[in-house]
Formats: sequence, C-alpha cells, structure tokens
Amino acid sequence: MTIRWGFIGAGYVAKQAMAAAVHAAPGAVLRAVASRDPARSAKLEPEIVHQSYDALLADSTVDAVYISLTNAQHAQWVIAALDAGKHVLCEKPLAMNAAEVRTMMSAAERNNRLLVEAVWTRWQPRMKRMSDVVQRGDIGDISSIASAFTFQGNLTGNYRSLPEFGGGALLDVGCYQVHLWMMLLNEDITVRITDIERTMSAEGIDLTTHIQARLNDAVEVNASCSFDLPATQKIVVTGTNATMRTGEGEAFTLWKQPGTLLLGDTTEHFPASDAFALMVEAVSANIRDNSAPLFPIQSSLRVAEILDEIRNYGPTK
Repeated sequence: MTIRWGFIGAGYVAKQAMAAAVHAAPGAVLRAVASRDPARSAKLEPEIVHQSYDALLADSTVDAVYISLTNAQHAQWVIAALDAGKHVLCEKPLAMNAAEVRTMMSAAERNNRLLVEAVWTRWQPRMKRMSDVVQRGDIGDISSIASAFTFQGNLTGNYRSLPEFGGGALLDVGCYQVHLWMMLLNEDITVRITDIERTMSAEGIDLTTHIQARLNDAVEVNASCSFDLPATQKIVVTGTNATMRTGEGEAFTLWKQPGTLLLGDTTEHFPASDAFALMVEAVSANIRDNSAPLFPIQSSLRVAEILDEIRNYGPTK
C-alpha cells in the first residue's frame, strides 16, 4: 500500500527537505499540495495542486497530511485534517501550548488517526545512538545535560518575530532541546526549574531564553536557545563513567552530512543520512501496518507542558 501524502503549506522546510523526502521514500507519494501560492505548491512536484486547504482535505485520494504553517495555525488545521479522516504529521512545535495539544490528541483518538509531531531530529542516527547509550547505562548515571541551539537571523516579516503567531526562540529551537531530554531519559521526566533568563524583543517574543533546571531530581540541565546570539549548536551529556558530546556536524540540524559522536575517549562516525526521509518512511510504515516504532504522542504533550512551564516561569526581564 502506497501512502498518498498531501502538504498544507509549501514553505522552506517543505521545499528544501520534506517534498524530496516523500518523493524518495519507498511506499510514499506526494499526491497533493495546497498553499497560499499555487506556483510555489507546483514546485514541490505533487501529482495535483489544490487551490485551498479545504480542497486538499476533501480529496479522498490523500491518506496523510503534512502541515507546515505558522505555529498559531497548527491546532486549527491538524484538527480539521483529523476530522477529515487523514493521518497527520505536523511541524514542531506541535501547538502553541499544552491545552491545544490535548485538543489535537482528542481529535486523533476520536477519528482513530495517527498524529505525529515532525521533530525530525528524533530520527537522526546519531541522536538515536545518544539515547541508546544513556539508556543502556554505558556512561553511567547521568548527572548533567548541557545544550545550545542559537543563531542570529533577520526576522523581518517572519512569523517567528510575532507572539500572536507563536514566535520566539523557545518554541522554535528550544523545543528541540526539550525533546532531547525526553529521548535521553526514556520519555519520562519531571522538571524543576531553578532559573530562567530571557531577552525579549519590542514585539514581545523571546529572542533568547537560558534555562537551568533539574530533571527527575537527579540531572542538571543548562539549555540555551536564541535568535540573537552567534550560531552555536552543542550537546554534552555527563555521566558518572564518561562524557558524551556531539562532534563534527551540527548538534541538532545534522542533515545529509557525516557527523561524529565523542564517547569518552572514543570517536564514533556516522555517514551522511536524511532524517526527514527516515521520518517519512517510519510514519508511512506505521500508517500502513504499524510496523515502525514512533515516539508516543504523549511525549509531545509532555514537551508542550514543559515549554509552558518555562515560558510562564518568573518575571520577564
């Protein structure tokens, strides 16, 4: 059975990564695309271009929908797609807050359809290896996780600069780091925040958020996410027996390039891979016959709850 995909939105990620991933994935086809610009939709090379999102959802030949709209639009169109009988892969962050995620989960359950957050880093072979190393106890008991995902970018005219559209560094790149915590600690974490430092824009989004917290009453975390700091990506996991850190290749956005992982005194090498394609293959296989493991939607809810807690912690500086 070939899974016929429809895209709602034809922006940067859809153009650069997801369309090619669907075209390359065995057992998947890009059936349809709908966006604000039909010409841009056509560049993704679907079998058909729809003139509206509603028209795509009404298309009985579409089995699964990938949604890549502004964060503020996710809940509306995820629920509409689920109610139209489609399986859904939605860009991260899944929603603006945990309350929206719960409503989306209810729609998935009501319609007996799959809902997956498109956190493509979860399919990176190096990231999965890091999770396996920690859970097997290879570096001992984990004492700390330090991470950063920062860059300087021109956000003029970009929805990420506007709070009403779900802008801000925490939702955009901080969510990757909270998903990292979930992966490393087997999808089950408690969080006690000890300090948050923020730099806010005139529009009211967080340009930078620094997070210090304690996970499961045992693991100290220090995480930085920013639109305003020099480009840095890092992951350092310290255990009682050894330290593990990302080496060559961006810590989070490793894509189609080789990478390394430093595990104590050992360097492990990872060939170039396409985590977007691996994600599409896994979701398609799961829709087809439940044959591929996926991280649970409850993990996306827990991430949203943690992001809410971080966002609501203390005064804004």
